[in-house]
Amino acid sequence: MSLRSKSPRSNQGISRRTVLRRLAAVPLAAGLGQSPLFTKSAPRIAVVGAGAFGGWTALHLRNRGAQVVLVDARGAGNALSSSGGRSRVIRAIYGADRIYSEMVKRAFGLWKTLDASTEEQLYVETGALWMNRSDDAYVRSALPILADLGFAVDKLTLGEAARRYPQIDFRGLHSVWFERRAGALQAQRCCMAVRDAFQKAGGSYQTAQVRPGEIVNGSLSGLKLDDGSRLDADIYVFACGPWLGQMFPGVLGNAIRPTRQEVHYFTIPRPERYRAGRLPIWIDFGERIVYGVPDIDGRTLKVADDTRGEPVDPSNVDRVPRKAAIERTRKFLAERFPELANAPLHAGWICQYENSPDGHLIIDRHPEAGNAWFVGGGSGHGFKLAPVVGEIVAERLMAAKEVPETFRLARLRDVVKPSTQFEKNERPPNRE
Repeated sequence: MSLRSKSPRSNQGISRRTVLRRLAAVPLAAGLGQSPLFTKSAPRIAVVGAGAFGGWTALHLRNRGAQVVLVDARGAGNALSSSGGRSRVIRAIYGADRIYSEMVKRAFGLWKTLDASTEEQLYVETGALWMNRSDDAYVRSALPILADLGFAVDKLTLGEAARRYPQIDFRGLHSVWFERRAGALQAQRCCMAVRDAFQKAGGSYQTAQVRPGEIVNGSLSGLKLDDGSRLDADIYVFACGPWLGQMFPGVLGNAIRPTRQEVHYFTIPRPERYRAGRLPIWIDFGERIVYGVPDIDGRTLKVADDTRGEPVDPSNVDRVPRKAAIERTRKFLAERFPELANAPLHAGWICQYENSPDGHLIIDRHPEAGNAWFVGGGSGHGFKLAPVVGEIVAERLMAAKEVPETFRLARLRDVVKPSTQFEKNERPPNRE
């Protein structure tokens, strides 16, 4: 079931999207939790990073009564961030990790509220096709959880899959499953929409480079801005994506390990066959994990290799697509989408995963500063969960609700220090 029905635009009358936008505009907080409750004792909170995690954290905090400043070095969902680019997948199959499937269910509702508040479409429902080359235990272990949460998943025979999706060559596959409620989020648009909702709710947003100040008597003393000024608050939340480990190297160490990930967009010769509605999101699950997004913007097909890339410094990443990576993608297309074997490469995009060692999120307090918090470890799968991640942080800071142990730093006690033990060929259990 779609997050909502999309109505064609019309020059006559008022579109359904316009009505939804007007209803949602006053205020977006009504659909995201408590309305703002301002008192003289409202905490001052600075959130560093306006990507998916930081933006949603700032919005939830503001809607719970905090005075919030959101700061980003380059802008919400910028092209250098882990939250930038055109699209991200939202799906509920997470193997036996029930906590993430539950978060996805909640996230759908929050994304829906945001989507209704903007003129631009943020979510496109496509469904997700899981194509397993060998054992499909990852999908099968999720089925009881999804059934309990109300997500429908269909098992297709290879013949049924081929008849339904003639664009795909299903040879060499062990099984095919179709997750009905899944789709694509317009990544950069989403980040900008969250920022706009935050500002509309009265939050303060600014663009600046920041560095954490000194820790004095168990508290972070403030933030130093690149123009020489300071930003002081009661609480500081750092959602800096792949830069989080660099900002706190002595504390986080290898708890955050950025890797270079290459994404390719191809011009499609018969676009009607590859548009959302005719082709779903797909995940080819084998020795390498390759996924793709159908044409959701009238331009291209997205193909991405989810296999962990080489470790990088996010400030100095080689952002030119590499010949070897393009050739590997073309080889995959020739096998699975033979009609696209020679499709022109429209664009290549380089991003970073902000990997944690086990692929789980990191939401926890700085061990040496009681007023500083870390939010990160998206590991290539966090974007879809961002509305709930922000909610977890806000409920911890504003209502003292405990963060799930799965996300706490204690689980990484052996690596939360400078280390070189993680090599580039290591990867956590797949979560994309």
